[in-house]
Amino acid sequence: MGSVAALWRHPIKAHGRESVGQISLEEGQTFPWDRRYAVAHEAAKTDGGEWASCRNFSRAAGAPSLMAITAKVDEASGKITLQHPDLWELTFDPETQGDKLIDWVRPIMPKERAASTKLVPAGDVGMTDSNFPSIAIHTTASHKAVEQHLGESLSTERWRGNIWLTGFEAFEEFNWLGKTLRIGTAEIEVREQITRCLATTSNPATGIRDADTLGALQALNDHRDFGVYGVVTKSGTISVGDTAEVL
Repeated sequence: MGSVAALWRHPIKAHGRESVGQISLEEGQTFPWDRRYAVAHEAAKTDGGEWASCRNFSRAAGAPSLMAITAKVDEASGKITLQHPDLWELTFDPETQGDKLIDWVRPIMPKERAASTKLVPAGDVGMTDSNFPSIAIHTTASHKAVEQHLGESLSTERWRGNIWLTGFEAFEEFNWLGKTLRIGTAEIEVREQITRCLATTSNPATGIRDADTLGALQALNDHRDFGVYGVVTKSGTISVGDTAEVL
């Protein structure tokens, strides 16, 4: 049995993160306000409105500086405020002012990559990397194992998780596949391990690649997975500090 250490949402896929103290999960739905939008690039084959593969979007795997974006959502107005150490603060309405985001992010995008062209909505299913409405669940023990292997302190924000749990053994979450977690008053069935990409090698404070996280995962487990995807099977509320248990 463990507890909730942190909760995070990423309103625009790969473009910012925000910590929250409490959320209400709905059965079969993604984490509220998580990956509600994504930034399509010039080679994308989607206009939004439904789930599409991550290859259609601008991401930190190819544009590491995106990792340094932080976000703040005004749920009443629907507006999002973004910050980046090398850019000015931007507040905009993603429903009507997507062009402002495209202009804002342009200075930090690699010239050799497909250019960002349009902010698109996710529709009924968030633009997660899974083709089902997933919640990304991580443990602080697994993160510490990576830190210890690399011999340096790392921010948990590299992993872009939704729910962080403490009180479990390192990589114990890989044994939860097919099992259900009760977290707060919600229940989540664990479906898949999360395979990682180059985005995790970038520092969330600077947007610069500075840690071989993928090499560490390969050395520790003989694969590059970190964390698990789950699906909400019982609606409920989760707060930081709530109990988490495997049923």
